Amino acid sequence: MTDGQLALRILVGFGLAFLVGVERETRGSPAGNRTFALVGGAATAITAVTIRTSPQAVAGVVTGVGFIGAGLVLHEEAGLIRGITTAAAVFGVAGVGIVVGSGHVALGALTTALALLVLELRYLPGLRLLNPGRYQAHFRDDFPRRDEG
Repeated sequence: MTDGQLALRILVGFGLAFLVGVERETRGSPAGNRTFALVGGAATAITAVTIRTSPQAVAGVVTGVGFIGAGLVLHEEAGLIRGITTAAAVFGVAGVGIVVGSGHVALGALTTALALLVLELRYLPGLRLLNPGRYQAHFRDDFPRRDEG
């Protein structure tokens, strides 16, 4: 692989991750376009350079992203947890970076499109019907609170 080919993969990885970051930042996430672009771009770069000589380096990417994701999950008062979707999205863009870095650019673009669809599902007219939150009030909670019996 030439440096130009590797650079093109890295640019695509950065770009795809940046798009997911824009969506997260628009929705008020603690991680935005810069964080996502850095994670996705770095995952792409590491994978593109090491995939043939040291494929276990990809495991290091996944481990590092796990630490970033853990930092995004916040425990608020009353036991509420916030940031799981953003942490999952960071993991997803790292996966996109790994896919693009290994040479599957179209598959990375498809994965990004699917991730954006899932993240925007509740905001898209017509697709809101697929949002389970709409139907939550019609079902009993599996884990009732202590004060409810």
